[in-house]
Amino acid sequence: MGMRLILVVTGLLYCCLFLGHSAEFKIGRLKYSGGGDWYASPTAIPNWLKWLRQDLGMQTASDEILVDLQSDLLYQVHILFATGHGNISFSPEEARNLRRYLLAGGFLFVNDSYGMDSYFRRSIKTVFPDKTLEPVSSEHPIYRVRYNLPGLPKIHEHDGEPAQGFALYHEGRMLVFYVYSSDIGDGLEDVGVHPNPLSLREKAFQMISNLTYFRLHPEVLF
Repeated sequence: MGMRLILVVTGLLYCCLFLGHSAEFKIGRLKYSGGGDWYASPTAIPNWLKWLRQDLGMQTASDEILVDLQSDLLYQVHILFATGHGNISFSPEEARNLRRYLLAGGFLFVNDSYGMDSYFRRSIKTVFPDKTLEPVSSEHPIYRVRYNLPGLPKIHEHDGEPAQGFALYHEGRMLVFYVYSSDIGDGLEDVGVHPNPLSLREKAFQMISNLTYFRLHPEVLF
């Protein structure tokens, strides 16, 4: 069986086994431990879902689903979103549950709002000790599958470092997409929450369309 077919079958199995017959696309906000503000960017997911309805014509939920790693709701979401500015940690049980979810076909998108980087890198190692976050090339399909972006957009300056995307893979499938020094979440929030120009907000929404489409069609990698 070719890798492209494996990815298609994995996606279909995930939808059949865990999402049931729901036609609505759902995004879960990860409520994690450690003290970091998992609740940051509260308008990002509703705006993301609204954009998918407008841009991709998708049928979506109207709001986020709050998910912790010991809840059955984990298997009701197509994308699990984590963001914040501080510590993120997983108990051994939470790490096992997240690993099972991701290997079963789930997808985790992590947005470092600023100050999360060292904590997330440490914590994801408890989930996949045998894997390493790999830089995602600016030529990767995730940046080009719908909108042709030159790479990961930089929405918020933070320390002025370039925007960087990283990923974890299993058998060719992206399990985790992590954005550092970019803050896509800021660009998705309501107008006026952050002083981002319209041009940067547009890039954030284009990136989120690309990410969503890529999550639903991982075979485009091949």
